[in-house]
Amino acid sequence: MLWSVSLSAAPTHLVDESAVTITKPEPGVYLVDFGRVSFGNLRLTPPASVNGEIVVHFGEAFTNGRINRKPPGSVRYQSTTVQLKGTQTVVVAPPADKRNTRKNRPPAILTPPEWGVILPFRWIEIEGWDGELLPEHLIRQSAYSATWDDNAASFECSDEILNRIWDLCRYSIKATTFAAVYVDGDRERIPYEADAYLNQLSHYYTDNDKQMARDTFDHLMVYPTWPTECAPHMVFMAYADWMHTADMARLKPRYEGLKQKLLMERVAEDGLVSSNENQIRSADLVDWPKGERDGFVFTSRNVVVNAFHLKAVEMMQELATALGHTEDAAEYAKQLGQKLPKFQETFFDSESGVYRDGVGTDHHSSHANLFPLAFGLVPEAKREFISDWLAERGMACSVYSAQYLMEALFINEADKQAMDLILAENDRSWRHMVNSGTTISWEAWDQKYKPNQDWNHPWGAAPANLFPRYLLGAEPLTPGWEVARIRPSIGGLEFARGKTPTIRGPIYIDWVAGETFRISIALPKGMPARVELPVITGSTGVIKEGKPIPATRVGKRWILDAPVEGRLELEVR
Repeated sequence: MLWSVSLSAAPTHLVDESAVTITKPEPGVYLVDFGRVSFGNLRLTPPASVNGEIVVHFGEAFTNGRINRKPPGSVRYQSTTVQLKGTQTVVVAPPADKRNTRKNRPPAILTPPEWGVILPFRWIEIEGWDGELLPEHLIRQSAYSATWDDNAASFECSDEILNRIWDLCRYSIKATTFAAVYVDGDRERIPYEADAYLNQLSHYYTDNDKQMARDTFDHLMVYPTWPTECAPHMVFMAYADWMHTADMARLKPRYEGLKQKLLMERVAEDGLVSSNENQIRSADLVDWPKGERDGFVFTSRNVVVNAFHLKAVEMMQELATALGHTEDAAEYAKQLGQKLPKFQETFFDSESGVYRDGVGTDHHSSHANLFPLAFGLVPEAKREFISDWLAERGMACSVYSAQYLMEALFINEADKQAMDLILAENDRSWRHMVNSGTTISWEAWDQKYKPNQDWNHPWGAAPANLFPRYLLGAEPLTPGWEVARIRPSIGGLEFARGKTPTIRGPIYIDWVAGETFRISIALPKGMPARVELPVITGSTGVIKEGKPIPATRVGKRWILDAPVEGRLELEVR
């Protein structure tokens, strides 16, 4: 098909937001705090008594009671001079930044010119305002998706730090919808496939909108980016859309384009994706920034690249089957049958019990193991050992790869270890991020790990999807949530409750863990769910309305023998 990019289906708009506090840190200077960072500008309506020139400073960082005018890296500070004329309303914003308004390929995503320039800021300082500055004199015009629903999702649990992390990450997704497609923060304002997929997952679990992910996908089909793993992420995005919507009409015309994203052109005679010197040097990503790769050794056969290839082929097999492309589906199945044994033979180190980075090296990085484990490529008998091995290594990856590390741990019943990493009292955790005072997630764990990082990067907001998917346990089991799966993980918590949006309506889950495990579930009308509850020590089964309900123990789960519907309360005891 001919690809085109249209953003009209996922509109954004400007929302008026009032100041939280207005103070006067020194004579002649007003300091205004809007409470959170957003992408926007300032609208001033001065009284008749205020005239002449003022200077307005915009800041994303705060230090010693004032806006940080020399913030690190890509953290934003700008100032501009404004001439006030009586009661005339004026929109105040600094000049456009050349870094995020470029027109070369790929172009930056531009916001509507009628808005004026927008930038991320929380604080402003005004110099030269003659008289008292009152709340009615100024408004922040903040850009958000016009369809965003603050009530679409909720999450609360027994750990207050986790509640703050959820709030940070949910708002991070909202605040970064300003561009109408998913962008990688403010430095470039460009969509990247890996960033976009993580953003998509979190957007799906915090809001009802599906169009912004679709517009981002179509943009990336026109303007792909350079990292090797970004191409398979396009298959991940299409698969996620299908699982959450079951929209075959959308998938059908994009199917052939997806076939070009499987890295097939790089498959060597041995069936593995190969990397030449240039790809090793500048295309194979593994993780970003480079210092977050846990010492990964790049070779001609890279375990991470091959894991992405295999997972994308597996997803394409399902998509081909759904679309009725039986020959393609059979070919993908054949390839998986041949390549999976080769993958194990080439990369698994039986002596250490974990995966090596690639051919010709015996180095075992976290990345060489977290991606195969998250993608279900690890044989079942080896999963628990690798889960424990990864957990012991800690957060030895970036905020990007942490999405997959957490998935690997949660899926394999290492939920307590996952929570320990999320809440770790070090500078490589979401506890550190939320305690830093930021109101939008960072591009990296800390400034020292990426000195030029953005402080408004949605790929750092993974808990926005991790908490509802794994702590509440709500995921689509079949496309379009025709059947849901409810598989909560305790993670050391006493309780968790929340609301998860789906295309069929919200799912409500409320559970309490102690000597027993009790859960209340409310499903949308007509949505059955497969329920998989955690085994409590000494438990013998599942109770519904005081009576045993048929359930089979599989590993650390009690799985109900039949799907459930509607509202119900269950207890494991």
